Amino acid sequence: MLQQYGIIAIFLIGGALTAIAALLVNWIIRPKLPPVGSKLNTYECGLETQGPTWIQFKVSYFLYALVFLLFDVETVFLYPWAVRFQVLGLFAFIEMIIFISILVIGLWYAWKEGALKWQ
Repeated sequence: MLQQYGIIAIFLIGGALTAIAALLVNWIIRPKLPPVGSKLNTYECGLETQGPTWIQFKVSYFLYALVFLLFDVETVFLYPWAVRFQVLGLFAFIEMIIFISILVIGLWYAWKEGALKWQ
């Protein structure tokens, strides 16, 4: 019984050693001198910022991104299903109808809350 857990222990130790080795290599090859000059600027290239840089973005930008992500994920799941549609059968068809229904409910909710209005 303990021999079966030995493999798990080997993987845990190997993972820990890999993480420690990565940190050690990073510490060895890092630059030792403190940054000076232009390295201390906020941006190393481009234009200097004008005005306050800590501004609030509208939440609608993030909501558009979430709605895009919602339909992007739908496409990722829908394409393989469409390719194998005839082989999968009725059960997969019903599952996809449920999946698309959940996405339509999410779109309806976002529309109802006004998340899709550009102001």
